[in-house]
Amino acid sequence: MEEQTGYRMLRAIRRIIRRTSGHSRSLMRENGLSVPQLLCLKALNDFSPGQTPTVAVIAEEVQLSKPTVSRILDRLAKLGLISRERDSVDRRRVFISLTAAGIERTNELPKPLHDQFLERLEQLDPLERYALLQAVERVVELMDAENLDAAPVLVADLEIAQSSSELNAIPPENEEETP
Repeated sequence: MEEQTGYRMLRAIRRIIRRTSGHSRSLMRENGLSVPQLLCLKALNDFSPGQTPTVAVIAEEVQLSKPTVSRILDRLAKLGLISRERDSVDRRRVFISLTAAGIERTNELPKPLHDQFLERLEQLDPLERYALLQAVERVVELMDAENLDAAPVLVADLEIAQSSSELNAIPPENEEETP
């Protein structure tokens, strides 16, 4: 019975990984954008009119590193979805904004998987949500993953690495962990 429970849990974890990866591939196929690119576009779209954030502000919003977000924004600029403007006072600061094409594209994008999850989670009873949190945190402990940094976004790490051109920087011993 215990062995069956363990395998069922591992299959459940694998299903989550497969769903995340499948969702990412589907978005790329249907929209031509990766999940990190979609997140950056949505973050830009969520700023108030007249607000023009910097790379650092966007990175904090999407909870990815500044170099990763900078490379994602490079790709979005090449697609004509964002524009960059240097601060007239401090030339080191660069403000990012959506272009008209970026606004149109952002309005057409589907809801990210993590937003769908959070909406469904909020519909549960608070006690059930807490019990689920405790169980998932215990699984993290059992997998010795407590010290891994992770943004609250359902995205494959491989996808982030590809978006940031860091794919070759993944050490060989970690490749099998990447979905």
